[in-house]
Amino acid sequence: MSMIGLPRQFVRTRRFTSGLPTAFTVSGDGASVLFLRSRSGEDPVGCLWCLDLDTGAERLLLDPARSARAAGRAGIAAYATDDAARLAAFVLPDGLWVVDVPTGRARRLPVEGPVADPRPDPAGRRIAYLADGALRVVEADGTGDRAVAEADGTHVRFGVAEYVATASIGRDRGYWWSPDGTRLLVARVDESEVPIRWLADPTDPGVAPRALRYPAAGDPNAEVTLWLVTLAGERVEVRWDRAGFEYLTAAGWDAHGPFAEVQSRDQRTVRVLAADEGDGRTRLLAERQDPHWVHLLRGTPVRTASGALVGHSDADGTRRLTLDGVPVTPAGLHVREVFGVDGDDVLFGAADDPTEAGIWTYRPGAGAERLDGEAGVHAGVRRAGTLVHTARTPDRPGARTHVLRADRPAVPIRSYPAEPVLRLRATRIITTERGLHSQVLLPSWHRAGDPPLPVLVDPYGGPALQRVTAQQAPMTFVSQWFAEQGFAVLITDGSGTPGRGPAWEREPAGDILGPVLADQVAALAEVVRQRPELDASTVAVRGWSFGATLALTAILRRPDVFHAAIAGGAVTDQRLYDTHWRERFLGRPDEHPERYAACSPLSSAAELRRPLLLIHGLADDNVWPANTLRLSGELLAAGRPHEVLPLVRTGHTPTDENLFEKLLAHQLDFLRRHLRLPPR
Repeated sequence: MSMIGLPRQFVRTRRFTSGLPTAFTVSGDGASVLFLRSRSGEDPVGCLWCLDLDTGAERLLLDPARSARAAGRAGIAAYATDDAARLAAFVLPDGLWVVDVPTGRARRLPVEGPVADPRPDPAGRRIAYLADGALRVVEADGTGDRAVAEADGTHVRFGVAEYVATASIGRDRGYWWSPDGTRLLVARVDESEVPIRWLADPTDPGVAPRALRYPAAGDPNAEVTLWLVTLAGERVEVRWDRAGFEYLTAAGWDAHGPFAEVQSRDQRTVRVLAADEGDGRTRLLAERQDPHWVHLLRGTPVRTASGALVGHSDADGTRRLTLDGVPVTPAGLHVREVFGVDGDDVLFGAADDPTEAGIWTYRPGAGAERLDGEAGVHAGVRRAGTLVHTARTPDRPGARTHVLRADRPAVPIRSYPAEPVLRLRATRIITTERGLHSQVLLPSWHRAGDPPLPVLVDPYGGPALQRVTAQQAPMTFVSQWFAEQGFAVLITDGSGTPGRGPAWEREPAGDILGPVLADQVAALAEVVRQRPELDASTVAVRGWSFGATLALTAILRRPDVFHAAIAGGAVTDQRLYDTHWRERFLGRPDEHPERYAACSPLSSAAELRRPLLLIHGLADDNVWPANTLRLSGELLAAGRPHEVLPLVRTGHTPTDENLFEKLLAHQLDFLRRHLRLPPR
């Protein structure tokens, strides 16, 4: 059965996210909600909307594709507002735009140069933005545009988040307004010591290669400092022990003053610091240590209205929410994220089931309380008592969003996602004494008593990402597409994946592949034993990114179990990946070269005995194409046949629907040829 519609639909709908409301901002009085949403499931243009909660009416503030005032079909990708959510700022292809929310009046501000990350001050009087390495400020009426922090070195930028901050740490901002809007806390990023990597387009030798500053494992990082900056451009440095704590993992400025979270290079110590607004001196608010690495909990540090520092503790085997260092949630309930604070209330995500994420609130004197009412993956935004609740559940694709206020009916935020052309035929299974969570997907046409199916193991498998969750996750529909072609697809979350607690997450310390592969093999054996639909004599494995490195490891180390492999965008030499992420698990390569060698498939290329397809985007600046090309060279030198599919002008994730359709078809052809499967 051929389902050629799904691959194109998957890309065209932006993985089924087009038409879904996102990026919610609750107004200061809790009476309205701003959000982004395109007009349909196949419309990529993000529009800015405002929902009036008293009437339930939605008001379109700006559609860039249909407004004569705006520019083109690029859409609004992100926006920021003042404290009251009366002024919104965003970037379109022709520059910096603002919208007055009460009137809906939109206008482009006359600022020069490429604009990034505009943010109004809390009072909505002016907008800060990034341009050409400088942090600039313009009045809300478009006058008085000036630089408040300009690059003072060749490789210096102000107000940005450096590469490891965005790729590995989870910090995507580099400046923060003071509550009164008269100063800013600004990161200065000096990349002069970060090695240059060159990324060329081999299909066009007339185009010069791109020079990118990329800190690979063991390399120098960017030097990141913090400064208190006035609107006149005067600045004072926020001082801490940067030699001992070179990572800036978070920062902010609230009613209690500016603050920063910093981490040591070995990631075993994290400190939260308060900064003096006058002279930049810092004092210690909290310190956490771990013999492997200190987990960085998304949404922290943050302080409540009364000044309590919200954080977490991993000390007793549970990731627990803390206030001023004291755990306030029960053992067994693992905190996943802090969504924010509303006065002294803390809104956070947590669950005791690793496949779920519920919305919880903690209020001093009242304790922790769950706010959602069904199994699923939930998220929320709350302000002034107004909660925007988004629910993703196993019974339907996409998400549902409602706005909840005390003693009032829920107000839905309409959603227009595309309906997937496939329906999932998935069964969740828990196996082995470790309680591994797996999902088996079968073809819609397969019936009891039919011959057993070849198995396609299709995991991600690594830290930071789960695939077996209580929702109809978009990537699962790609797995179902492979099932429809005649496979039983097996997805397993094993060692190191989130949601199982601190000890589980740290199992891959020193060896990011061995424990992960062991769980994949164990789950496969147990599921095959339980489910007669699976044929253990014909097993392939495919993966992308970490999943691709896992697929390579599987085919090299366990050819007795896996009979063919597809690896897309794989890291084959762990020394080529970035400092923060790779050193977290393996340490510094000069101190632990044996770990890097053991976890690099490049080192064992001569062991290949099974069919292998390597895929890589030639414009990939996350996992460098050199990974695949070097492995191919080693395989050729060892006389090991394999196939290589280079993707022209493609980054780490293919985004062209025609390319993606042909890419899946090519993988299917590879599997059928090498597993000797008849076409369907």
